[in-house]
Amino acid sequence: MQRFYNNAPCRLTLVENIAMAEILAQVERLTRCYGEIRAVDEVSFTLRRGQALGFLGPNGAGKSTTMRMLAGVLAPDAGRIIIDSVDLLDQPAQAKRSLGYLPEQPLLYREMTVDEQLHYSARLHGLSRTASRQAAADIKERCGLTDVNRRLIGHLSKGYQQRIGIAQAVLHDPSVVVLDEPTVGLDPLQSHEICTLIRELSQDRGVILSSHRLSEVQAICTHVQIMRAGRLVYASSLADLEQQQQSTRLRIGLKMPPPLARLTQLPGVERVEALGEGRFRLHHAADAAPYQALVERASAENWGLWELAPEQVSLEQIFVSFILESEIAE
Repeated sequence: MQRFYNNAPCRLTLVENIAMAEILAQVERLTRCYGEIRAVDEVSFTLRRGQALGFLGPNGAGKSTTMRMLAGVLAPDAGRIIIDSVDLLDQPAQAKRSLGYLPEQPLLYREMTVDEQLHYSARLHGLSRTASRQAAADIKERCGLTDVNRRLIGHLSKGYQQRIGIAQAVLHDPSVVVLDEPTVGLDPLQSHEICTLIRELSQDRGVILSSHRLSEVQAICTHVQIMRAGRLVYASSLADLEQQQQSTRLRIGLKMPPPLARLTQLPGVERVEALGEGRFRLHHAADAAPYQALVERASAENWGLWELAPEQVSLEQIFVSFILESEIAE
């Protein structure tokens, strides 16, 4: 592999080659309009092998429209989608060989058995009869469908039907899997089983999923993107996002609390919330840690410090915070 600087070839380093090889999907300024409404407005991001990317956003944010364009079932008005180095718009058949897609409502034939559905899907993906049988056997074991392989799909539970939908999405061993609301309508146990399955699948491929269940995204995903009004308002690794939020909130408990103004005067503290029963939440700057000053002041003035802990922030709180901030910015 070569690149050119000033028309002269320059070889990529080993690290650069590895980094480029890991890119499974690249989306550039993806746009889709319905009349004068921009459902998706110049969205760009990259998916690498081993990543599980969660799409979050309120209803109407553009998540499902984005997912449908990624899966090649809806054409964008502008932008590019590269799947495994192949342009989805220029070479759709070749690009879709590396794509697996689970829509919100799985496309299943209720009158078919599980085996029949999987063999049919494998043939649609271009697998030979022998390869179809082997692929179906492998994916049934991986998705926990072996015991129901001869049952009619219409007689199976919603949880099993979702498993079948995921199975046919990855039957042809795609490198990129797009899942739109994969646990909708499932009970907590079924959701847990599907989340475990998706985590396993993402280890050797790239997964993009949308969900309204924030706890589900937190359990599955390595990265998160928040959409609002068709635009990306935040994109980061989930670990970085959680760390960023946790480092700016501190919960304390005091037996003899001083006036709030005294707590606000602690170094780095920007705002104080009274939580009741001697508890307070201190919001501080990301580069400030008022722990030592708080302990020293509490000891010197006999506040009776009995609790001091960085506050664990749920993804739901983070999500609401970014949505509200983006509304205020507009």
